[in-house]
Amino acid sequence: MARHLLRYGALAYLAALLLVPVGMIGYRTFEHGLAPVWEALSSEPARHALWMSLLVTVISVPVNVMFGVVTGLLLARRRMPLRGLVNLLIDLPFAMSPVVIGLALFVLYGRGGWIGDWLVAHGLQVLFALPGMVLATVFVSLPFVVREVVPVLEELGTEQEQAAEMLGSGPLRTFFSITLPALRWALVYGVVLSSARALGEYGAVSIVSGNVVGQTQTLPLYVEERFRNFDTTGSYSAGFLLAAISLAILAAMSLLNRRKEHR
Repeated sequence: MARHLLRYGALAYLAALLLVPVGMIGYRTFEHGLAPVWEALSSEPARHALWMSLLVTVISVPVNVMFGVVTGLLLARRRMPLRGLVNLLIDLPFAMSPVVIGLALFVLYGRGGWIGDWLVAHGLQVLFALPGMVLATVFVSLPFVVREVVPVLEELGTEQEQAAEMLGSGPLRTFFSITLPALRWALVYGVVLSSARALGEYGAVSIVSGNVVGQTQTLPLYVEERFRNFDTTGSYSAGFLLAAISLAILAAMSLLNRRKEHR
């Protein structure tokens, strides 16, 4: 009896905490039918915000994949100096508020910053433009690929790679024929998690983007801007779209996990 009570109590708690709020967003979104939702999402600012979110994600995720693979190889295959410090820096986005990350980038790349004046003098704009938004997104989603890759590399060991090298395989051929195939599921999980984090990022991007409608506004920023302007249909519609994308990513994770277990 106590076991069932604990189980159903946990399910009820999760439902109240997660399912009910998301369900309310869905209800509020379609409260007046599909036409207002379509009108809100097909508007030029909404379409541009979605495009900007996808563009930032498409740029930042491959950067983190390359960084994650290289850093994972260094941590798992080499005697890396200051290994503890490197691990600490990788996990920093988990512990630090995204707003603080945005402020740090602003101090670094803004006018009067360490390299901000040099960038302005050479006509290079980082803040309030796509480069700053990508930098912020790369920073906040940096740990996911690394933390998926390192355990797999440590479990894999080096026996197969050493055998390939003894048979005359070069480093690049060994990597692409032995190491990379073994990392495929870790990379898939890292890409999915990084994409979800990049699409939903608000705090750091809000600092460095300027939140200019139709220029540097991502979909999370669009939700906040519409809500502040009392456009409930626009904010609920965009919020529901973000929730739907998140649920699709979660479903993809579950499907991939099942396929992995059946292999």
